[in-house]
Amino acid sequence: MPNIKVFSGTSHPDLAQKIVDRLGLELGKVVTKKFSNLETCVEIGESVRGEDVYIVQSGSGEINDNLMELLIMINACKIASASRVTAVIPCFPYARQDKKDKVRGEVTSVPTNSVKPPEFNDNTLARSLAIPHSRAPISAKLVANMLSVAGADHIITMDLHASQIQGFFDIPVDNLYAEPAVLKWIKENIPEWRNCIIVSPDAGGAKRVTSIADHLNVEFALIHKERKKANEVASMVLVGDVKDRVAILVDDMADTCGTICHAAEKLLEAGATRVYAILTHGIFSGPAISRINNACFEAVVVTNTIPQEQHMKECSKVQCIDISMMLAEAIRRTHNGESISYLFSHMPM
Repeated sequence: MPNIKVFSGTSHPDLAQKIVDRLGLELGKVVTKKFSNLETCVEIGESVRGEDVYIVQSGSGEINDNLMELLIMINACKIASASRVTAVIPCFPYARQDKKDKVRGEVTSVPTNSVKPPEFNDNTLARSLAIPHSRAPISAKLVANMLSVAGADHIITMDLHASQIQGFFDIPVDNLYAEPAVLKWIKENIPEWRNCIIVSPDAGGAKRVTSIADHLNVEFALIHKERKKANEVASMVLVGDVKDRVAILVDDMADTCGTICHAAEKLLEAGATRVYAILTHGIFSGPAISRINNACFEAVVVTNTIPQEQHMKECSKVQCIDISMMLAEAIRRTHNGESISYLFSHMPM
């Protein structure tokens, strides 16, 4: 394809290589290094004047460094007269910080030097904090602003944690879905998929599981959970009947895996014969891998929006779906001015 250049950041070079192999291109030359004070320096090694540039960088690993590297690469291409710069961000960083949420949990102490009226005790403070007008940042909006100011003209991403993040941008955002790849995997790898039930580990994912359940013509269930604080689940209630069925947990991401491991236990207690988990973004930080190893999953299936080689070595239950062909096809269609809505419901051949 003429007038197109694809560059890779350091977060996921393997995915970028698969994308260019699919497109029949070579990866663009770029040198990334750090100064002794840990400042990031990026040098684009070839001309991008008048070119349609795509930069592949996922929100994984050293997220802050990788985000800064992406911003610098976008800006370097923009001021080198690239005609259009598209950021291909398979896993969007800071996507979970998309709203001012309630502050949950109790305040155990108040600084002794703080001035409080006599009737204002610690419990009053805890109640006053449990309102939606907290001092939490909306970091996803900040990241959107940074990408726009750096010079990005277009964003391609996959399974945003909250689809309204698209509205944080004033530039076009194409949010691809892993759903076609998930449906293909279920039909090819679960023999009794016609007798399965699709389960959402939280109420927020209900729309995602109902769509998959409709395509498979099976039932769905959901688990209502309450969190005391981030990454800690307090209680779970299963809504739906999973008895004598294969349960498939579906979510957009798993970080420490506390939620899906608790959910798997709940499903087995409720009579499920086997439990699978299918996740778009397998972050797997902290104790995640040891939790999966100790959990009752048949398999935990993730896509390669985030590098998974190390996770698969440490845990035999982790399996990976390659989504490079979806991103490659989105790039090809964008470059040629074609519609990409076909990819919302179909896997490219």
